[in-house]
Amino acid sequence: MRLLWGAIGILAVVLAFAGTVLPIMPTVPFLIVAAFAFNRSSPRFHDMLMTHPVFGPQIRDWQEHRAIDPRVKVIVCVSMAVGLCVSWFILPHPYWAVQVAVLSAVAVFIVTRANPPTHP
Repeated sequence: MRLLWGAIGILAVVLAFAGTVLPIMPTVPFLIVAAFAFNRSSPRFHDMLMTHPVFGPQIRDWQEHRAIDPRVKVIVCVSMAVGLCVSWFILPHPYWAVQVAVLSAVAVFIVTRANPPTHP
């Protein structure tokens, strides 16, 4: 079972890496899946994710509080808007309308998540 969870974790990290360079792919949700999988297969990789200086706090905020930092919410929504603007010129308009609907639902989900507690 550890091999299966390890494979899922590696796949999730690969998809998260793609998300760092592609505006249509998320990054942190895949890292959350990777952390979940590595927690069951590799404590070393799990610790690497949880202590990562950029992504570790975001993963912990989600796991502990189901919360997204307000700054991250803004970055995500702006990134999705930029991606929509670019795809206006690339996608046929019926597909673009589907993308608008999906990204709008994602934006509503993100914006309505709680903010993490502030630390003194």
